[in-house]
Amino acid sequence: MARALMFQGTGSSVGKSVLVAGLARACVRRGLQVRPFKPQNMSNNAAVTAGGGEIGRAQALQARACGVAPDVDMNPVLLKPQGMAGSQLVVCGQVRGQVHARDFQSFKRGLMPEVMHSFGRLAGACDLVLVEGAGSASEVNLRDDDIANMGFAQAADIDVVMIGDIDRGGVIASLVGTQAVLDRRDAARIRGFIVNRMRGVPSLFADGMTAIAQHTGWAALGLVPFLDRVRDLPAEDAADLRAGRTGQGALRVAVPWLPMIANFDDLDPLRAERDVALTVVARGQPLPPCDLVVLPGSKATISDLAVLRAEGWDIDILAHVRRGGHVLGICGGYQMLGRHVADPHGVEGPAGRVAGLGLLDVETVLSGEKRLENVSGTLLPERVAVRGYEMHMGVTDGPDHVLRPLIDLRTHGDGAVAPSGRVWGSYVHGLLSDGAARRALLARLGAGSVGRDHDETVEDALDALADHLERHVDITALLALARPVCV
Repeated sequence: MARALMFQGTGSSVGKSVLVAGLARACVRRGLQVRPFKPQNMSNNAAVTAGGGEIGRAQALQARACGVAPDVDMNPVLLKPQGMAGSQLVVCGQVRGQVHARDFQSFKRGLMPEVMHSFGRLAGACDLVLVEGAGSASEVNLRDDDIANMGFAQAADIDVVMIGDIDRGGVIASLVGTQAVLDRRDAARIRGFIVNRMRGVPSLFADGMTAIAQHTGWAALGLVPFLDRVRDLPAEDAADLRAGRTGQGALRVAVPWLPMIANFDDLDPLRAERDVALTVVARGQPLPPCDLVVLPGSKATISDLAVLRAEGWDIDILAHVRRGGHVLGICGGYQMLGRHVADPHGVEGPAGRVAGLGLLDVETVLSGEKRLENVSGTLLPERVAVRGYEMHMGVTDGPDHVLRPLIDLRTHGDGAVAPSGRVWGSYVHGLLSDGAARRALLARLGAGSVGRDHDETVEDALDALADHLERHVDITALLALARPVCV
């Protein structure tokens, strides 16, 4: 019979996703078959499963840590924010429509049976399920009909480890305060705690760990020092994509920060390149002189395009191209590079049609049907291998796509290239992860040596994280808290 343990946090971005990934890898090393599970997630960083479903990117990373393929059961409810239009609701990997926050609160209880079915299927295929909560466990105002934190823990009859982030300050109060505000029955579920992201000498917080344990009665399971290698793992929250410059390489890449940025882990391979200096440009700042501008994916292409214009970045990009610079647009960024983006059915908001940047002779029509597929092919004209996934709502077509696709996907061409050869668009996320494809694209810009496949970098980081947690978390005691699953 499988066992399960849930990890909740005192707040968002306390490191739950990364800790679960590292603990999963550590438990797999101990000979256990492990599966990750997150009942409800909210993120625009998502992944495609082999069956053509969609889950949060964090759960895909956790699946990798477990050595298994991502599965829709690992994240049965996914909310993808779309600004004023609310959120796109994805259930068991497929789009169910759009919801506003207030509406979701009223009907999410109806999703619990599907959440429990997914949990049961996972538990039936492994020894251990590591469950990740969402946001803050102390949001008692959302406790009614909760399916993400204590509501799920009670329904599944599993216990909880609470995670606090010392780096943001006030960790003693946040952990003790979480116990104080919770209903007594919910608080009884919490059996231990982990303090994450300690900077400095861990022994200096020994008394703090003791104080938390004394106030709460929870077991102190670990004080985890900050680990820089975590930066090599894909982040789930766009807030983790900090504005500013990373790297000191000679090749300069600029990325304008747009509110509805999605699947931004496409940028991770560039961040990791020694020959690349990547700058994420905050609103209110002009695009700096650079060799390449990257427009990443967007959950709301039309509204992000309006922000791009409001910031004057459209003028900066057009001037950049006139000076001989290059531009790469991925998914929503590709749509922005065309002549027009039409939304006749109001997929992203009010129906309408807006002008794009006009750097590619293509047009996009948004539709309610979502394309979710893992793909592979070759980058043109170099004919080097490309693999990744498509995740978009809309069809892009036009002369530059027909005459000059960027990628040959065997059954059809993907993307487009301008006649100048300096503006590229593609629907393929993960295009830059393959070392060979990244090497070919950066060579067009005059880059020298290019690193290995980014997947290898992620694997190494997962191993380093597991080693780190073995040193700083009592994993044996943690496993002893995992209850048998009865669903």
